[in-house]
Amino acid sequence: MAAAAGADDPRYHAPPAGALRMVPLDELTALYHRASGQTHLVAAPVPEILALLGETPASLGGLLDRLAVRYDLADPDAAVLAARLAELEALGLVTRG
Repeated sequence: MAAAAGADDPRYHAPPAGALRMVPLDELTALYHRASGQTHLVAAPVPEILALLGETPASLGGLLDRLAVRYDLADPDAAVLAARLAELEALGLVTRG
């Protein structure tokens, strides 16, 4: 598991409820982001990340722990999750603060 989040660790936030519409399409998920008017096609673990952040904002370590527990991940990789979060932040689907 990841180390506990420190007081200075940024927390990641999903858009407010109703700001995203998620439609599963077999292996992919279509995300319609109402604020930008853009639709994104994403694969796992993006819908899972957004769902967990929609429940409660989390630091990188906290989110990694929650993903590991919920999806029974044996060896979660913080660098990979940080890269996904950076991509989502660049798309405006996640904010950090």
